[in-house]
Amino acid sequence: MSSSDSAQNKAEELKGRAKEAAGAATNDDELKNEGQADQGVATAKQKVSEAADKVKEGVETVKEKLTGH
Repeated sequence: MSSSDSAQNKAEELKGRAKEAAGAATNDDELKNEGQADQGVATAKQKVSEAADKVKEGVETVKEKLTGH
């Protein structure tokens, strides 16, 4: 995962937390739920990115074994 992806996911998570807090403070359930959803999306993106990195590492390991490099 690139550091820019990680930073973007973290920014989305923080945006979601801010929305959730604002919704809770203003008793706005819709905004609170939207914030929770934003956090969920950011977490999912992070997990997908981490899984993709593990797959890439595995592919590189196999390539190294096959080519001897």
